[in-house]
Amino acid sequence: MMTQISKRAQRRRGERRVAAAVLPATPRMAAACCKPIDGLLQPGLFRALGDATRVALLACLAKCGRACSVTEIAECCAVDLSVVSRHLSMLESAGVLESTKRGRTVLYRVRYNEVCGMLRALADAIDECCPGGSGCSTGCGCEPAAATAERIRKGANDAGR
Repeated sequence: MMTQISKRAQRRRGERRVAAAVLPATPRMAAACCKPIDGLLQPGLFRALGDATRVALLACLAKCGRACSVTEIAECCAVDLSVVSRHLSMLESAGVLESTKRGRTVLYRVRYNEVCGMLRALADAIDECCPGGSGCSTGCGCEPAAATAERIRKGANDAGR
């Protein structure tokens, strides 16, 4: 009887019990499991985004919002034009940028939809690996997406006052 009352009270308050996930006992067992995250952790993408100059070039190009030539992009940082060209080529091979050639000029643009899709899929896969799932309350230190959104919303409301 007491259990029924507490379950009803939880439902009224919008709470739900998180089922305990079955976790692998060792890292070796975890490596043997096949999860979506295995296919989404692309070393080439992380290698491309692992350099401060490439990240600065990507940020500059993303903020510009249009296709830009290597010369235009090179103005964003104090690096030689040939080095900028190699950095952009690496970002292109990782799927972050797309290039088109007009005569001797190469124009690069950010592949917004593809990059957002890759990062969202990776975030979802990481969230799925969390011991408590998307509504994690296992005490692992993560913050569920809904709680993060609520915290940001409250911060925006407090700043507007």
